[in-house]
Amino acid sequence: MLYWSVVFFLVAVIAALFGFGGIAAASASIAKVLFFVFAIAFVISIVLQLAKKADNKL
Repeated sequence: MLYWSVVFFLVAVIAALFGFGGIAAASASIAKVLFFVFAIAFVISIVLQLAKKADNKL
C-alpha cells in the first residue's frame, strides 16, 4: 500500500513539472488517500499488537 502512495506521489510530481494540472491533482489526491489508509492500518496493527502482548502477560 505504501508503494502505491509513493508511485502516485511521484506521478503527481512529474506531472506538475510538465504542467499537467489535472493529472497532478488527481495523482496527489490518490497518494494522499493511500497514505492515510496506510497510516490508519499501521496504527491499528500497533494497537492490536499491544493488546496481544497485554493478554499474554495475564
